[in-house]
Amino acid sequence: MLEAQPQTEPVSKSAGTQQQLCEAALYVSGRPLDAKTIGSIIGARSEEKIKSIVRTIKERYEKSESPIQVLELPDGRFVMQLKPEFAKHVRKLSNRPLLTPGPLRTLSFIALRQPIAQSRVIAVRGKLAYQHVKQLKEMDLISYEKLGRSRTLRTTTTFADYFNLNHDPAIMKKELRSILDLGDQNLSSATGTEPESSASREKP
Repeated sequence: MLEAQPQTEPVSKSAGTQQQLCEAALYVSGRPLDAKTIGSIIGARSEEKIKSIVRTIKERYEKSESPIQVLELPDGRFVMQLKPEFAKHVRKLSNRPLLTPGPLRTLSFIALRQPIAQSRVIAVRGKLAYQHVKQLKEMDLISYEKLGRSRTLRTTTTFADYFNLNHDPAIMKKELRSILDLGDQNLSSATGTEPESSASREKP
């Protein structure tokens, strides 16, 4: 009979290596990570230990007055990003855009007018918006719920976290308008739409 082979335990990493791997994971991901995902990278299983490691990195960045910050989000995830006061100055230098212009305009349209029926998005943004919506959903930037034959679209917490926006939709819209310098007259140029008259707006 063949003897059962003993399972090989993963080689434990030093505390210093775990911090380095954690920082590398936050840097390269470009999105919020939960403790389980970080743990799989650094070789740790204890949620408290993982969070302690990330918080140590967070405190180090705070003390160094770096333009980069590590945030602990309300849902327990962590994200590394530029502080808002620096991001607006260097955003044009980014060589890794999250989205191409078409999907980005569709996302902006949804964010500024949410909750909004998918049929309305397609009517305004065109048939290519079907693919945009699919892509945005796969990236967890929007969510939807059934509304008759159509769907009602909204942005997600991932969207708010990635763009460092408030989770409250009303406040988020104000922040977006301020960031994009939008009024009713130039809203169309930012989202690829024509301004809506009061008669054509969606009913609640």
